Amino acid sequence: MKSIALSTGSISLMLAAVVLFPSCSNKGQQMQQAPAPEIATITLSPQNADLQNSFPATIKGKTDIEIRPQVTGFITKVHVDEGQHVRKGQVLFTLDQVTFNAAVEQARAAVNSAQTAVNTAKMTADNKKALLDKNIISAYEYQLSENSLQQAVAQLANAKAALASAQKNLAYTVVTSPSDGVVGTIPNREGSLASPSSAQPLTTVSDNSQVYAYFSLTEKDLLNLVGEGERSIDAAIKAMPDVQLKLSDGTLYPISGKVATVSGVIDNSTGASSVRALFNNPNGVLRSGGTGQVIIPDSKESVIVIPQKATFELQDRRFAYIVNDSNKIVSTPITVDTNNDGKNFVVTSGLKAGDRIAIEGVGTKLSDGMTITPAEPKAEANAQAAPAAK
Repeated sequence: MKSIALSTGSISLMLAAVVLFPSCSNKGQQMQQAPAPEIATITLSPQNADLQNSFPATIKGKTDIEIRPQVTGFITKVHVDEGQHVRKGQVLFTLDQVTFNAAVEQARAAVNSAQTAVNTAKMTADNKKALLDKNIISAYEYQLSENSLQQAVAQLANAKAALASAQKNLAYTVVTSPSDGVVGTIPNREGSLASPSSAQPLTTVSDNSQVYAYFSLTEKDLLNLVGEGERSIDAAIKAMPDVQLKLSDGTLYPISGKVATVSGVIDNSTGASSVRALFNNPNGVLRSGGTGQVIIPDSKESVIVIPQKATFELQDRRFAYIVNDSNKIVSTPITVDTNNDGKNFVVTSGLKAGDRIAIEGVGTKLSDGMTITPAEPKAEANAQAAPAAK
């Protein structure tokens, strides 16, 4: 009885295996027959990329002149207001003139006195000369009169110089603008004491008809600019394209500018050199002391451009998926230019013209060695790549 029971159990296991085997076989066939996912791909070809480099900038007027008095005195009148446009020679401030007028009158009186002394000494010398010619007096006595005349003439010259100085000091009480420009802050008003040694100037006049945007280039940027020494810095500046200025509110200043100078010294603390771009400012929109960003075009010819979404990073390296002739994807390390437009990369190595890469599902549903069904990219992807590559 025991042997019969064992035979019956064995038969049951065999029947179960027969029933399960077709089921597993069908599942395997279904998995093998599942279609490969459709993934958008593009075939690479050389393109021209129009990129940009942005640098923080500080705006300054073409001239920012601190207005300081050349004499000490109390301000009696302020003729302008902050933000006012002024012309060269226009009166800005008037200082108390009473003391300086008195000094001029005193110096003028000294000149008159000295002139009278000269006239008297000249008459005496002329008289002595006549007496000398008649041998009535000695040459010594005549020479004394001539010396007195020369002394009087010297005193007259000193008096005239003192008068000129007093008149100049009086003129300094009227403070005028040294150039066309815009008046800055006026910290002191009527009744305040103005002095050449004061820490604060009376105001600042900024010539904003043209403004300079100051920014910095690193040592590496400068080497790239001169082509690793293939051309001079002056030639490189002349060859640079026009630059744009993005204002602090994010808007683009409508008038393009030109890089004017590059400092010949690299700051050891920052490792950068100061650069100055010149912008015309006919409407006075740009003001001295403002900030923005200088945008320098960076055009590259015959380069490989790919969407950033077609890449992924792994252990500080960037990869892209190349689709081979069997429609299998192979992860390939690439290097890209650090400058980009935020949507696309310029590939410097790892890919070449004619390569086909996957541009969707990267980093999510694709894996190395996976078989895909290549598909045309969506219209949106092409539209995104259009601004960066032409």
